[in-house]
Amino acid sequence: MSKATNQNVIDALRQVVADSYALIGQTHICHWNVRGPGFFALHTAFEEQYTELFPAVDELAERIRALGALAPGGLANLSAMSHIEEIAEDASAEEMVAHLAKGNETLVTSLRTLRDAAGDSGDNETEDLAIARIQVHEKTLWMLKSFLE
Repeated sequence: MSKATNQNVIDALRQVVADSYALIGQTHICHWNVRGPGFFALHTAFEEQYTELFPAVDELAERIRALGALAPGGLANLSAMSHIEEIAEDASAEEMVAHLAKGNETLVTSLRTLRDAAGDSGDNETEDLAIARIQVHEKTLWMLKSFLE
């Protein structure tokens, strides 16, 4: 892998870490503040989502380190890097689900960029990691969108 190609993969990984970390935070806010008739189901679903995301972010950041670069950190830095917007604390349950669906769609876009960069560079390990994460977030999207129907 050339240094320039490697940097494309690292940059894409860093974006996925930032977007994933932002999604953890947004999912936590929804978990804490959800209200209404769907409270129990959504409270549990949101907890399952952020619980699954936390070790995934660790794996992504460690992949950056394995490629010889430093993982991004710090809340302000990760927030500035992320493409995921924040939700209002008083959002309705339906707004929360729609917001998290949009966040997962954003993350899938970042993951596809990573997958393609890794594939172009011949980095099969990172490509495989991206594909596995895409599958997780596509399943989450299916569940969130099903709730909105």
